[in-house]
Amino acid sequence: MGSRVLALGHYQPTRILTNDDLTELVDTSDEWIRTRVGIRTRHIAGKDESVADMAAQAAEKALANSGLAADEIDLVVVATCTAVDRSPNTAARVALRLGIPAPAALDINTVCSGFSHALATADHAISAGSATRALVIGADKLTAFTDWTDRTTCVLVGDGAGALVVVAAEQPEISPVVWGSVPDMGHAIRIQTPTNTFSQEGQAVYRWVTTALPAVARQVCERAGITPQELGGVVLHQANLRIIEPLAHKIGAVNAVIARDVVESGNTSAGSIPLAFSKIVERGEIPKGAPVLLFGFGGGLSYAGQIVRCP
Repeated sequence: MGSRVLALGHYQPTRILTNDDLTELVDTSDEWIRTRVGIRTRHIAGKDESVADMAAQAAEKALANSGLAADEIDLVVVATCTAVDRSPNTAARVALRLGIPAPAALDINTVCSGFSHALATADHAISAGSATRALVIGADKLTAFTDWTDRTTCVLVGDGAGALVVVAAEQPEISPVVWGSVPDMGHAIRIQTPTNTFSQEGQAVYRWVTTALPAVARQVCERAGITPQELGGVVLHQANLRIIEPLAHKIGAVNAVIARDVVESGNTSAGSIPLAFSKIVERGEIPKGAPVLLFGFGGGLSYAGQIVRCP
């Protein structure tokens, strides 16, 4: 017994902030941003638009695409690092808005790797018989924790959410997760007092991702019993195009569709993997049943990845 992805959905706020718009806020340029991080636009949530709002919108779309009713869901897991309230958690608020009557509802905060952690948690629960149908959501509002005078970070961030409906399956279509962290480098990406704004040590993170993580991603493939050459898709955390493209190359995913949603969405933290995956599936870019690598990395420093079959 295992689990599989049944359907996907995503949501982005309507307001779009371009690189040219950012030149009015900080000393930067469209060319500077595109050259260094590959981002052209990002979506910005309204002041009154919460993480739970975005998560619920993405989840509602995924649920509609699945053909299931809300009362058939018995587990809601939300990955986020930007929920403002400590209680009730975001998952409980999503369940209330969608009319899910009595689910296990939990939030997971491992920042940019949060969605892969959340998906693994749901897979484990279903495989153990503790759940049968789950909503797994990644949603973040990084712009609410951004210093808009810091050009090294404000050019990166965007807001959005993505969601998967995951159900029990006799033949598992979600591989065992490979996950871990580097606690002594946890300071490299942070949102903490006294500023409570997103900051990072960009070069240290870049070196870690491009040197240490290709071997981990290949280990994910090995655990799933496939080679990187067999991958139909690669959906990495959408941090920076200069990170995504070298990492995909070093993994050896020579035949895969590589998600590059960061170009139009920016870094949406835990929302980035399900958001990018949902868009690729919606456009029909990956054949049904093809193996897709989902691999998140970021604050903590934490990482997690698994292979899923494209629904």
